[in-house]
Amino acid sequence: MIMIAISNLEQLILLYWFSLSDISNSFTSLPAIQCSYETAVRGMASLQQMHRSGPHIKTRPPRQPLDGKPFAKGVVLKTLIKKPKKPNSANRKCVLVRLSTGKEMVAYIPGIGHNLQEHNIVLCRVGRLQDVPGVKLKAVRGVYDLAHVVKKSQ
Repeated sequence: MIMIAISNLEQLILLYWFSLSDISNSFTSLPAIQCSYETAVRGMASLQQMHRSGPHIKTRPPRQPLDGKPFAKGVVLKTLIKKPKKPNSANRKCVLVRLSTGKEMVAYIPGIGHNLQEHNIVLCRVGRLQDVPGVKLKAVRGVYDLAHVVKKSQ
Protein backbone atom coordinates (compact mmCIF):
# COMPACT_ATOMS: atom_id res chain seq x y z
CA MET A 1 0.00 0.00 0.00
CA ILE A 2 1.65 3.23 -1.16
CA MET A 3 0.70 6.20 0.99
CA ILE A 4 1.07 9.50 -0.86
CA ALA A 5 -1.17 12.42 0.00
CA ILE A 6 -3.33 13.64 -2.89
CA SER A 7 -2.10 17.20 -2.49
CA ASN A 8 1.50 16.06 -2.98
CA LEU A 9 0.50 14.02 -6.04
CA GLU A 10 -1.29 17.01 -7.56
CA GLN A 11 1.72 19.15 -6.77
CA LEU A 12 4.00 16.71 -8.60
CA ILE A 13 1.77 16.68 -11.68
CA LEU A 14 1.66 20.48 -11.81
CA LEU A 15 5.42 20.74 -11.34
CA TYR A 16 5.99 18.23 -14.11
CA TRP A 17 3.92 20.21 -16.59
CA PHE A 18 5.25 23.64 -15.74
CA SER A 19 8.86 23.25 -14.66
CA LEU A 20 10.99 20.12 -14.55
CA SER A 21 13.74 21.75 -12.47
CA ASP A 22 11.63 21.98 -9.29
CA ILE A 23 10.73 18.27 -9.19
CA SER A 24 13.89 17.28 -7.34
CA ASN A 25 13.00 19.65 -4.49
CA SER A 26 9.45 18.28 -4.13
CA PHE A 27 10.61 14.67 -3.60
CA THR A 28 12.16 15.58 -0.27
CA SER A 29 8.79 16.67 1.12
CA LEU A 30 6.99 13.42 0.19
CA PRO A 31 6.11 10.96 2.98
CA ALA A 32 8.03 7.66 3.11
CA ILE A 33 6.63 4.70 1.16
CA GLN A 34 5.28 2.09 3.57
CA CYS A 35 6.10 -1.13 1.67
CA SER A 36 8.33 -2.42 -1.09
CA TYR A 37 7.54 -1.83 -4.75
CA GLU A 38 7.20 -5.54 -5.53
CA THR A 39 4.43 -6.26 -3.03
CA ALA A 40 2.55 -3.08 -3.84
CA VAL A 41 2.56 -3.35 -7.62
CA ARG A 42 3.39 -6.92 -8.68
CA GLY A 43 0.53 -8.98 -7.22
CA MET A 44 -0.45 -12.33 -8.72
CA ALA A 45 0.72 -13.64 -12.07
CA SER A 46 -1.86 -13.86 -14.84
CA LEU A 47 -2.82 -17.19 -16.40
CA GLN A 48 -0.84 -16.33 -19.52
CA GLN A 49 2.27 -15.58 -17.45
CA MET A 50 1.89 -18.83 -15.51
CA HIS A 51 1.43 -20.75 -18.77
CA ARG A 52 4.56 -19.18 -20.24
CA SER A 53 6.79 -19.85 -17.23
CA GLY A 54 5.54 -23.37 -16.48
CA PRO A 55 4.95 -24.89 -13.05
CA HIS A 56 6.97 -23.61 -10.12
CA ILE A 57 9.12 -26.49 -8.87
CA LYS A 58 11.09 -26.12 -5.65
CA THR A 59 14.70 -27.25 -5.86
CA ARG A 60 15.97 -29.28 -2.94
CA PRO A 61 19.50 -28.89 -1.66
CA PRO A 62 21.63 -31.84 -2.79
CA ARG A 63 22.15 -34.64 -0.29
CA GLN A 64 25.76 -35.69 -0.57
CA PRO A 65 27.27 -37.67 2.31
CA LEU A 66 30.87 -36.58 1.58
CA ASP A 67 30.07 -33.11 0.16
CA GLY A 68 30.75 -34.24 -3.41
CA LYS A 69 34.12 -35.86 -2.67
CA PRO A 70 34.66 -39.48 -3.78
CA PHE A 71 36.58 -40.66 -0.68
CA ALA A 72 37.18 -39.58 2.90
CA LYS A 73 39.56 -40.81 5.56
CA GLY A 74 38.15 -41.60 8.98
CA VAL A 75 38.84 -43.01 12.43
CA VAL A 76 36.78 -45.93 13.74
CA LEU A 77 34.85 -45.02 16.88
CA LYS A 78 32.90 -48.26 17.31
CA THR A 79 32.14 -51.49 15.43
CA LEU A 80 28.43 -52.13 14.92
CA ILE A 81 26.15 -54.91 13.73
CA LYS A 82 23.10 -53.57 11.88
CA LYS A 83 19.93 -55.44 10.90
CA PRO A 84 18.45 -54.93 7.40
CA LYS A 85 14.89 -53.88 6.56
CA LYS A 86 11.86 -56.15 6.42
CA PRO A 87 12.16 -58.85 3.74
CA ASN A 88 15.91 -59.37 4.33
CA SER A 89 17.49 -61.06 7.31
CA ALA A 90 21.20 -60.80 8.18
CA ASN A 91 23.79 -59.14 10.39
CA ARG A 92 25.56 -56.40 8.44
CA LYS A 93 29.01 -55.53 9.81
CA CYS A 94 29.39 -51.74 10.07
CA VAL A 95 31.59 -49.19 11.81
CA LEU A 96 30.87 -45.77 13.24
CA VAL A 97 33.48 -43.47 11.70
CA ARG A 98 34.55 -39.89 12.44
CA LEU A 99 35.48 -38.55 9.02
CA SER A 100 38.14 -35.99 8.19
CA THR A 101 35.30 -33.59 7.34
CA GLY A 102 34.20 -33.73 11.01
CA LYS A 103 31.01 -35.75 10.45
CA GLU A 104 30.26 -38.99 12.27
CA MET A 105 28.71 -41.56 9.93
CA VAL A 106 28.11 -45.30 9.69
CA ALA A 107 30.11 -47.19 7.05
CA TYR A 108 29.53 -50.75 5.83
CA ILE A 109 32.43 -53.23 5.72
CA PRO A 110 32.08 -55.37 2.57
CA GLY A 111 33.30 -58.96 2.38
CA ILE A 112 33.47 -61.78 4.92
CA GLY A 113 35.31 -60.98 8.16
CA HIS A 114 37.28 -57.89 9.13
CA ASN A 115 40.08 -56.81 11.48
CA LEU A 116 38.80 -53.37 12.50
CA GLN A 117 38.93 -52.12 16.07
CA GLU A 118 38.49 -48.77 17.75
CA HIS A 119 41.00 -46.06 16.64
CA ASN A 120 41.81 -47.84 13.35
CA ILE A 121 41.96 -45.67 10.22
CA VAL A 122 39.77 -46.50 7.21
CA LEU A 123 39.07 -45.00 3.81
CA CYS A 124 35.35 -44.56 3.10
CA ARG A 125 33.72 -44.21 -0.28
CA VAL A 126 30.21 -43.11 -1.21
CA GLY A 127 27.80 -46.00 -1.68
CA ARG A 128 24.76 -46.73 0.39
CA LEU A 129 23.58 -50.07 1.68
CA GLN A 130 20.10 -50.43 0.20
CA ASP A 131 18.56 -52.62 2.90
CA VAL A 132 20.05 -50.91 5.99
CA PRO A 133 18.71 -47.43 6.82
CA GLY A 134 21.26 -44.74 7.61
CA VAL A 135 24.29 -46.46 6.04
CA LYS A 136 25.49 -44.26 3.17
CA LEU A 137 29.21 -45.14 3.06
CA LYS A 138 31.30 -48.23 2.38
CA ALA A 139 34.78 -48.90 3.73
CA VAL A 140 37.48 -49.63 1.13
CA ARG A 141 39.28 -52.96 1.69
CA GLY A 142 43.07 -53.04 1.48
CA VAL A 143 43.64 -49.36 2.34
CA TYR A 144 45.01 -48.13 5.69
CA ASP A 145 44.09 -50.50 8.56
CA LEU A 146 41.30 -52.47 6.85
CA ALA A 147 42.87 -55.63 5.40
CA HIS A 148 41.87 -57.45 2.22
CA VAL A 149 39.39 -60.33 2.41
CA VAL A 150 41.27 -63.44 3.55
CA LYS A 151 40.96 -66.27 1.02
CA LYS A 152 40.30 -69.56 2.80
CA SER A 153 42.44 -72.47 1.60
CA GLN A 154 40.74 -75.85 1.21
